[in-house]
Amino acid sequence: MRINILFPRLLVVTAVLVFATNAIAQSSEADSRPATSTVYSTSGSKLETEMVGPSIIEERRPRTVGATMPTTRVAPAAPVTRFAPAAPVINVGNAFDKSLLDAIQSHLGAEYHFNRTGPEVFDCSGLVWRAFQDVGVDFQRGPARSYWATMPAPAEGQQFKFGTLVFFSNLSHVGIVVDEKGFYHSARHGGVMYSPFNDYWLSRIDGFRRVPIDSLPPAATKAKPPVVKSAIVAGEQNNQR
Repeated sequence: MRINILFPRLLVVTAVLVFATNAIAQSSEADSRPATSTVYSTSGSKLETEMVGPSIIEERRPRTVGATMPTTRVAPAAPVTRFAPAAPVINVGNAFDKSLLDAIQSHLGAEYHFNRTGPEVFDCSGLVWRAFQDVGVDFQRGPARSYWATMPAPAEGQQFKFGTLVFFSNLSHVGIVVDEKGFYHSARHGGVMYSPFNDYWLSRIDGFRRVPIDSLPPAATKAKPPVVKSAIVAGEQNNQR
């Protein structure tokens, strides 16, 4: 009688334990599976999309060992164009000065080249020689230092008179004065040009000379200057701006 009562109870307990065990096992298996979500398309059909777990994402990432940051290339700066100071409007008092001014200005923009007297390229002393040759005044072609040694100093008050020669940097450079504001010369950087008497040039002036126009013979037509080669000329080449 007692067995008949206990046996059904044991069956019930056993069934409950089996059910509980299966439920726990299914719950653990569900947790280990990747989560899924159901998405409904616009047509109303059901689409089941599997969620990708972190481990899969990690495997799909490209791995670069020892990678360097991309180098940004900077375009080279555009070349700077340097413009020579524009020559001022110059009023000269006589025909000779007008001819000399025209001769100088006809060479504006010509390039600098050491120991050349034109007509396309000049050094500083070559421009002086050529300009005076163009107006019929002849003297020995030489470096700036030779002009300083052979020509007289200007009279008081004529240092900045048009046509006076002005010397710079220990007699290594020479130009032709326009007035107290500036002068013409052939510079290593810029060629034949007008330059103002700014602080740079004023601080380098050695002195002035006048070409003795009245005491010099007239220039020969298309005179060809001798080639000057000396240590003095080499010094002139190295010191012109």
